[in-house]
Amino acid sequence: MYVFGYGSLIWNPGFEFQTSELAEIKNYKRSFSMWSIHHRGTVKRPGLVLALEKCNGHSCKGVVFRVSPDNYTQVLLYLRERELVSSAYEETEVQVELATSKQLVTAITFVIKKDHDQYCQLTLDEQAKIIAEAEGGRGSNDEYLFSTEKNSRS
Repeated sequence: MYVFGYGSLIWNPGFEFQTSELAEIKNYKRSFSMWSIHHRGTVKRPGLVLALEKCNGHSCKGVVFRVSPDNYTQVLLYLRERELVSSAYEETEVQVELATSKQLVTAITFVIKKDHDQYCQLTLDEQAKIIAEAEGGRGSNDEYLFSTEKNSRS
């Protein structure tokens, strides 16, 4: 099993994996288009987290994790509990191109539901203000941004 991470999974997967490497998916983009009311904000003061959405002509770089068959069920249950906490994401299989070998593998990832209340489209200025000020159960919103950016290039 492979898991594609494009946000906090990049630097905080929270599950056991055999290998990880940089990877890319085509016809998807990631953006700060999901209100975070649990992890990086609250219901009263939401933050923003990255969401993946289908978008022809775009691509998204992230990290793909290879999970042992022995851990498949445990990892899947963990990811569903973590990522589907508010049902804003849909578990999806995508084709991922590995950076080193250019091999294509099928991976599980989580794609935003555009009809969900947590989906949003904001200007960069609006995003920056929210990210600079929001904080939730897993920490500050700006820490999320900086950690994702730093680890997306490693």
